[in-house]
Parts: sequence; C-alpha cells; structure tokens
Amino acid sequence: MATTSDIRNGLCIRYNNDIYKIIEFLHVKPGKGPAFVRTKLKSVTTGKVLDNTFSAGHKLEDVRVETHKFQFLYNDGEFYHFMNTEDYTQIRLLEAALDRPDLMKEGEVVTVIINTEDNMPLSVEMPASVILEVTHTEPGVKGNTATNATKPATVETGAEVNVPLFINEGDKIKIETEKGTYKERIKD
Repeated sequence: MATTSDIRNGLCIRYNNDIYKIIEFLHVKPGKGPAFVRTKLKSVTTGKVLDNTFSAGHKLEDVRVETHKFQFLYNDGEFYHFMNTEDYTQIRLLEAALDRPDLMKEGEVVTVIINTEDNMPLSVEMPASVILEVTHTEPGVKGNTATNATKPATVETGAEVNVPLFINEGDKIKIETEKGTYKERIKD
C-alpha cells in the first residue's frame, strides 16, 4: 500500500477497478484546512484521462511494475508491435496504451511498463525527445517574422508540429515528446 506522499509521475495505481498511471500531480497545502494532492490519472486500458483529488494520507493500492526496453517494429492499423531488445520476444499493444504514437517511427526504442502480477504490458513511455525529418511544410514568407512566428510542418511519422519559419522540407528536427513541441533543428 502506498500513500499520497508516494505519488510521483509514472506511478501505477489500482483505482475504480482499473489500473491508472499518474501523469501529473500537485501537492497542495492550503492555509486553512487539510492538505491534498491533485492528480491527473490516465487509464492504461482505455487511455481515458481523469482528474482526481486525494486527501493527504489517503491509502492507494499501487501496482508493482517492471520496465523493459522495446523496439517499435510496425503498426498494422489496430496494433502497435514491439520487440524486447534483450530476449527478442514480441508484444503488441493497442494505441490507447501509447502516450504519443504519432511521434514514434519504426526502430524507435521505448520503455514498456509491465505489470509484475500477470506480465501484461501497461503503457509505453517515449524518450524525452525524438529526431524526425520534416516531409512537408510551406516556405516561410520574408518579412513575416514579427516575433516567434511559426508554421505547421508534417514530419515523417505523419504528426503535425509547429516550427519556426526557417525550417524547410528535409530538415531534421528534435521534438519534445511530452508536449509534442519543436525543440531545435539538427545539423547533419
């Protein structure tokens, strides 16, 4: 059993007959009244996100998990297929278990969280950032650069990201996976 003081990002808990992963939390100690923890929980089975508030000291049923490195192989439309980089076993997951499937290209190594009770994969954690090639973007217009002007760009995985005007087709860019935002251009 865990308590609210054990809450951290990535903690998996059993709540309302489902397993949820904590994706955001905030400890709040108001000047008047008891402390509480405001959380954002993501269901590992359905992908549904819900906000919940736990009072301080509330008991939580945590789920024991292991993490393993898996390589993304391919997507067949319904399932995403992964291979364990240590023993080469393969698993397949529904899109709901993935945080940002639109930023994942074939060959990407990700961390898969596995429930130790039944060895079922719970969720997939992407690396902090990925490097992808821009496949389509409109050319930047000169004189259109008041401050921090951006334009939409499509990357090789099909995701759309807002990028600065100087980015062109064929450029490789680093994207922060948590927010899906442009970080920097990668020089070859």
